[in-house]
Amino acid sequence: MSMSPIIAAALALASAGSEIPKPQEIEEPVTAVEEPQAEPDIVIGATDYYERMTVPVTIGGEGPFRFMIDTGSQATVVTQGLQDKLGFELLGTATLVGMASRVPVEVVEVDGLQFASRTLDGIEAPILKARNVGADGILGLDSLQDMRVLIDFRADTIAVDDARALGGNKGFEIIVRARRKLGRLIITQAKIDGVTTSVIVDTGAQNSIGNLALQRRMRARDREEFVTTDVNGIDLTGNLALAKSLTIQGLELQNLTIAFADTPAFEALGLDRRPALILGMRDLRLFDRIAIDFQSRSILFDLPGGTQLQQLYNRTFFPSRL
Repeated sequence: MSMSPIIAAALALASAGSEIPKPQEIEEPVTAVEEPQAEPDIVIGATDYYERMTVPVTIGGEGPFRFMIDTGSQATVVTQGLQDKLGFELLGTATLVGMASRVPVEVVEVDGLQFASRTLDGIEAPILKARNVGADGILGLDSLQDMRVLIDFRADTIAVDDARALGGNKGFEIIVRARRKLGRLIITQAKIDGVTTSVIVDTGAQNSIGNLALQRRMRARDREEFVTTDVNGIDLTGNLALAKSLTIQGLELQNLTIAFADTPAFEALGLDRRPALILGMRDLRLFDRIAIDFQSRSILFDLPGGTQLQQLYNRTFFPSRL
């Protein structure tokens, strides 16, 4: 049995630059995490090696296991260690589009996947190696549709529920409507140094990555090379460059470091011919909170109370209203 191509974790593991340390290799036999002490719909986040938040997940009553919430991944993913432990039913194979590669992978059926207050059955999940994922699995868009993902960087928590249960839009200064494509929410009217750019808010990418169309339009000058490894274990090389500003509606980020590369991920999303950017976690952490609401197709930003923020990429960033 053969399945259609999957952009399963296409935008994950986007680490750029020599200043980013490589993660420790994770053993294939999965390790369970302690049960969180939290409300049913709120799970405490643990920062993994790539500075992305993970949540505890149980499968058929087993676990809990560490899963990353990835708003850039089309599919929920399990690791080979989980397959060895739980013995999922094999459905066939599919082509998984990673940041640097297209690789055939086995796909299994996962039932009884539970996180926060949600239980899912019949998930068709690609199998990847734990050392390339950085966690026991990935919660992709097939598990997150019609829900809101709320990341509170101050409290280091992730909440998954409907918007009303998570307090609605109170406290968010910027609310941006987005277009849905292959399950992802894409902001279509952002500008980077005056260039209209499609932006994907991706909780599975460590750093921000731009396509070559954006690099050409910006006439960006290369600063240094970067190397990253995608979820298939394949290396991707490219160049870092500095953008003076990224503006989204009433929001501005200044001095943004972007990793530019020719990747199959943009092509798979139909975003290879016009400027596009994956906005990763290192830049999202500049905010106090962000919410990705798939039901209302909106992305909400809570600006920090102060002005000067932590230094990233040896630069200081200032998110503000325009």
